[in-house]
Amino acid sequence: MDTPYAKEISIAIPTIQLAARISKHVLSSANKGTIEKAEDLSPVTVADFAIQAYLTKVLSSSFPTDSFVGEESAAALRDNPDLLQRVYDVIRECIDEVSSSSNDKNESQAPIAEVVKRGAPESKDQVCELVDRCGDGGKDGLSADSGRTWVFDPIDGTKTFVCGEQYAINVALLEGGKQILSVVACPLLSRRATAPVGNASLFKGEDDEDGEEGCIVYAVRGFGAYVRPLFVGRGPGLTMCASELLKRHADGVTVSELRSVSCWNIPGSGVDDAHKAATERLGVEFPGSDLLGWVPRWVALALGLANMTVWVYKRRDRYAKIWDHAGAMLLFEEVGGMITDVDGKEIDLTKGRKLSANFGFVAAPRSVHQVVLKAVRQTLKEQGKEALLTAA
Repeated sequence: MDTPYAKEISIAIPTIQLAARISKHVLSSANKGTIEKAEDLSPVTVADFAIQAYLTKVLSSSFPTDSFVGEESAAALRDNPDLLQRVYDVIRECIDEVSSSSNDKNESQAPIAEVVKRGAPESKDQVCELVDRCGDGGKDGLSADSGRTWVFDPIDGTKTFVCGEQYAINVALLEGGKQILSVVACPLLSRRATAPVGNASLFKGEDDEDGEEGCIVYAVRGFGAYVRPLFVGRGPGLTMCASELLKRHADGVTVSELRSVSCWNIPGSGVDDAHKAATERLGVEFPGSDLLGWVPRWVALALGLANMTVWVYKRRDRYAKIWDHAGAMLLFEEVGGMITDVDGKEIDLTKGRKLSANFGFVAAPRSVHQVVLKAVRQTLKEQGKEALLTAA
């Protein structure tokens, strides 16, 4: 991809590959170091902490004047020395594995190995510092004057990750609160996947005759979205390979061509019956592809496994988290998608860690977005949920 952000892409891709190696290392362990966050009881694992520290180390070393926002904080690591040791060890082990493999290969692997080695923490204390460098980021918002900010979700879909099901690693670059670059790794989703896709739909390398495993989907604003395999071959090394420009499949779509991706019947924040009714009102099969994590849903939309999703929170004061959406939304926009909230407003990424200026999501091809938005709002009225259409 020939863009002004070629350097960022060349660093972000091997970085997210190594992050995926960390995730798979933890995934293969019987004990994933899972604990519950005090604030919302959601799970967090060794992989979440390790990947956030690793991403921060590589990208802060490469772009020292940039800022960072991530999901995790290091409080639990400081309270649990055994967990911190595991986080430190898995980063070092995965880097050593890849570096050793690269040393055994030709000189073309040298640039990849050099990037990967930047992520090695110098100490366990530095692991905590790296996690907290972005764990508390974005509190004051990401205004037009905020410069360049990297946003991470180290494991999106931790609940499914611990079950060996679909998850994603999200890396985004914002400038002045605007999405500029997105790089997402889906270790268990093939670039050749077909719809419908569910949390338990696994596409593993051993089933692929070319030895491909997982996928990376990435985009730069105005330059299209691309897909490539996450890994090629069976060894621990990281390889460079060709990327494929994704077609703008959402251009010119009609209502009869809509296909849904959602998260169905999992207790949580959304109004399931409204999602189902609004989608079926349009004559679209629901849920279609069914994925827990938001980042895998945005990837499904980019890959053409679906082309619409709607989400209505149960309360007006429930807000999305920036790391679940920043960057990943750009993937769908670069193939012709349009994304607003339930009020029809553009998604505002300048408010900080929570998207407090927006309520829910309506994503669809630009050609029919207003039709989908109208269906969502009409459904809420008919279900007696008008309170969800009015800001407090």
